[in-house]
Amino acid sequence: MSQLRKSVVKSRLARLPPDHPMLDEVQEHVLQGAGGHGEEDDSSSASSASSTGTVRPSPSQNLFARPSGTQAGRGDLSSLPWTGFFERELFIEEDIGDLNLIHHAYISPPTDSGPLFVTHHGAGSSGLSFAACAQEIRKILPTAGVLSLDARNHGCTISKIGTRVDDSNEDSKVELDLSLETLSRDLVYVINQTKVKMNWDVIPPLVLVGHSLGGAVVTDVARNGELGSNVLAYAVLDVVEGSAMDALQSMETYLSTRPSSFPSLLAGITWHLRSRTIRNTTSARVSVPGLLREDPTDSTRPWKWSTDLEATKPFWENWFIGLSKKFLEAQGGKLLLLAGTDRLDKELMIGQMQGKYQLQVFPEAGHFVHEDQPSKTAQILVDFYKRNDRSALVFPPKVGDIMASKAMANGLGMP
Repeated sequence: MSQLRKSVVKSRLARLPPDHPMLDEVQEHVLQGAGGHGEEDDSSSASSASSTGTVRPSPSQNLFARPSGTQAGRGDLSSLPWTGFFERELFIEEDIGDLNLIHHAYISPPTDSGPLFVTHHGAGSSGLSFAACAQEIRKILPTAGVLSLDARNHGCTISKIGTRVDDSNEDSKVELDLSLETLSRDLVYVINQTKVKMNWDVIPPLVLVGHSLGGAVVTDVARNGELGSNVLAYAVLDVVEGSAMDALQSMETYLSTRPSSFPSLLAGITWHLRSRTIRNTTSARVSVPGLLREDPTDSTRPWKWSTDLEATKPFWENWFIGLSKKFLEAQGGKLLLLAGTDRLDKELMIGQMQGKYQLQVFPEAGHFVHEDQPSKTAQILVDFYKRNDRSALVFPPKVGDIMASKAMANGLGMP
């Protein structure tokens, strides 16, 4: 690399905010001209298949090194409680044959006929993935509500047969079922039962929002039409069929490289920030606790992943096959929010040129666009809702009504 280019790169890096993650590693990587990829290795172009598959390992960046305490410049990295982001939590019980499910969700209900944003997280994540974004939505549109569920085998949603809880640390008899059809059915059930739990007369106008796997789920629900006209619109965050299917090839490699456990919750939060899996400190502090579960039998590294992503492998293709076609065909307003245009496949490129959906790109974000950029994502979602809000539509009077009004006026001798 020439001295001129080095000086240009250094000047650009100097303008980055002081809490920019992994600044030293990035600078070393850039100045060495690693791989000829420009100023920074873009970790956002990694997997859209898993909510955690966002990082492409690079030897010079040492992304998967064990966290060694709090990063300088990040300040407090202690966990944040969900109560600072949602008003209450819901536990919705359901019996399916011998299986007893206790669906868990976080909610801040809408007011004054406001919309309800229903969010579905990606594989391996939890409803807290949308906590920071939910808070920002309500700042922009105070009448809006947000319902953010934990999918089955994720977060605090549990399943059991009889009195035996399904836990990855036990020899559970509960068969894992994370097929797209099952997850879609669960989402519809939770929405309908939330209406009952909250004593609503009707379901509020819905905007379905799904990240990664969640994007496939909300698209499937919108396409099937089970919620009818209640669904105003739906938004898919950083997943398209083509790139998701391609990314599945490297998912096992990624899962084998990430830590299997952490010595503390703080270490888990720090790793997510250092690896740039999540790039926003507030988001990491509230969402990472939903990803990990404490194992009291392990005194050295007790914090383990709540969801065994490797066990979900049989469902990976089922989640994403046909996603682009369903996204374009489903009724309602459509928004696709991506971290890079490289994720668009041919079918979506054609649909975008035909104006079939709204496309928004956040190149500064990683795969967790809603966590990396919660304020910007919230603004896009609120504007998206307003464009599809039927109550705001003002229709011109019908021709028959105009003629009748004129006839009445003439009969009264009015000019």
